[in-house]
Amino acid sequence: MTPLLSPQDHPIRVRRRSCLSLAAALCLTAGQALAQSRRLLRISTPAVPDDWHARMWTVLKEQLERTAPGQFEVQISLNAALFKQGAEPVAMARGNLEMTTLSAFDIAKLVPEFSLFTAGYVIRDPAHLLQVFNGPIGAELFQRVSEKLDITVLAPLYYGTRQLSLRELRKVNTPADLKGVKLRMPGSREWLFLGQALGATPTPLAFGEVYMGLRTGTIDAQDNPLPTLKSAKFYEVTKQITLTGHLVDVLFIGVSNKLWNGLSPEQKGKLKSAAQSAAAYNNEKRLADEKQLVDYFKSQGLSVTTPDLDAFRKTVQAAYLQSDYAKAWPKGLLERINATGK
Repeated sequence: MTPLLSPQDHPIRVRRRSCLSLAAALCLTAGQALAQSRRLLRISTPAVPDDWHARMWTVLKEQLERTAPGQFEVQISLNAALFKQGAEPVAMARGNLEMTTLSAFDIAKLVPEFSLFTAGYVIRDPAHLLQVFNGPIGAELFQRVSEKLDITVLAPLYYGTRQLSLRELRKVNTPADLKGVKLRMPGSREWLFLGQALGATPTPLAFGEVYMGLRTGTIDAQDNPLPTLKSAKFYEVTKQITLTGHLVDVLFIGVSNKLWNGLSPEQKGKLKSAAQSAAAYNNEKRLADEKQLVDYFKSQGLSVTTPDLDAFRKTVQAAYLQSDYAKAWPKGLLERINATGK
């Protein structure tokens, strides 16, 4: 006699369980493959949350989620919480970081010709900045960055026009008026030279320590674009802004070649597009801010002054042309920059 089948052993139910088990296994395998294919994109920036070049990373992340769903895992670290300012290129070389913003000062450490963009009064305005770096000059220089830093530049962005802010009221008309002023600068020799060219006593200090430094008198002044002065709340511990406009500052969105070279052409296109959208968002917001911030700072009780810009320009340019930095500038590059956009 054929033994009776239990309900659980009925052939139809067995086949159904087998199909369900197979489907579950396939889903698990697909999920694991998707997880393994997601590219980790760790982003580090010293920017504070309210700054536009901090918020722009969310623009990049959201665009990638729309255009490349499931392909990237974007992790954003602000306030230099992951790596200190200036340490990002080393972290990228070691495989501990995938993306950041690089300054010309960061790049100049290994690509000496970039020191030209650390010099005061070279770039005329934001439009000139983008014309230079989105054209053939930028393409040539970015190739050298890739070769020497192992980083691919995806987009330049306008960081702002740097101005001086002082913790105490002071008459500042020429560089001579900054003699003895402890001006905060990042710690690289290029930044310190700029502070010296401006006539001040450059004092290295990490960005995260600037607020307290101004408050306690460790430093007398700092230089940053006006939107950063607001977002970092430096205006709370300063009494005066002097509109020197000494550096039209640029940052570069960079990705490690280790990640970049492992992407498909389609993924590269989507990541570059997202970086360019983030840069455009930053540029639009920063330019709009700069137009109305002078009035804002005046409303907060700060004195806003304009010095003798010709005196500053001549003094700063002379300091650079007489320095070793000028020796590293490729012949004709400054002339090409000056001719761009004219």
